[in-house]
Amino acid sequence: MKPIVKIAVGVLAALVLIISAGLAYVKLALPNVGPPPEMKIQATAAQIEHGEYLANHVAVCIDCHSTRDFTKLTGPMIVGTEGKGGEAFTRELGFPGNFYARNLTPASLGAWTDGEIFRAITTGVNRDGHALFPVMPYENYAHMDPNDVKDIIAYLRSLAPIPNAIPADEPDFPMNFIVNTIPAKLEPGVRPDTTDRIAYGKYVTTFASCGVCHTPVDAQSQPLPGMDFAGGREFPVPTGTVRSMNITPDQSGIGSWTKAAFISRFKAYATSDQPTVHEGEFNSLMPWTMYAKMSEQDLGAIYDYLHTLAPVQHKVERFTPKAKLVASN
Repeated sequence: MKPIVKIAVGVLAALVLIISAGLAYVKLALPNVGPPPEMKIQATAAQIEHGEYLANHVAVCIDCHSTRDFTKLTGPMIVGTEGKGGEAFTRELGFPGNFYARNLTPASLGAWTDGEIFRAITTGVNRDGHALFPVMPYENYAHMDPNDVKDIIAYLRSLAPIPNAIPADEPDFPMNFIVNTIPAKLEPGVRPDTTDRIAYGKYVTTFASCGVCHTPVDAQSQPLPGMDFAGGREFPVPTGTVRSMNITPDQSGIGSWTKAAFISRFKAYATSDQPTVHEGEFNSLMPWTMYAKMSEQDLGAIYDYLHTLAPVQHKVERFTPKAKLVASN
């Protein structure tokens, strides 16, 4: 074998070893967020009530972890499915694999400790130490005050148990490796005083994960630089494709909205008795009926914070009917 060939083979072998070692580290040593904290939540009626409010109307955990009826406007939750899980986030919806909302009722979480649930919500690591794909925006929940997280856990413990076996997630390559690098060790947040409208508004906005849906992404699902909260992220619904609206204080967003108008927009969906959506008609993925019961104080704080953002001129076509999508293809 010629010397130059030996060198090439040696370099290739070294590269294979380095890559293999790197992949093994990512797969076997990560995520590394530490053990679940030791805690036992002595749930009070006040904690459960506050946790119910947060889980249903701010963090809207119950939205993704229940069954929604998309034959109706805004896809209201079907009563009796609270926390049962099973909602699918699939390749057809643009995800890098198939992912399923877990069962949050005591039928599933009954075997988990409070600390294990706390770690899953705030760092995205499950009971077995495996990383969760961030359909659940645990990177946002990491900023929550631990007392708010504990209140949510107290509420989840109070749900009616609903047996419901959930399929295992099926991440595609390379997401099956990348997902292990996402969870980070927790640096807990602190709930600001409600009198500090901007700080508190940022806290609630982060808690509600507004930026997740209202920031457009590239083909790799990475947020587009300079487009925070500018809308335009696409979501398929049964009747077509809906796009999130621009919620920056530009005139193409909510720049001309008053606080009263902003709050009223949410409160208009306070009933789950929404009209039926027919073929080709607009629908929304946003769980309006759940956010509608957020307090006016919290909605107003979100409005105050959003109006501190840099305005981004971005006019969004909110909806494309399925028939038009088929015709364009």
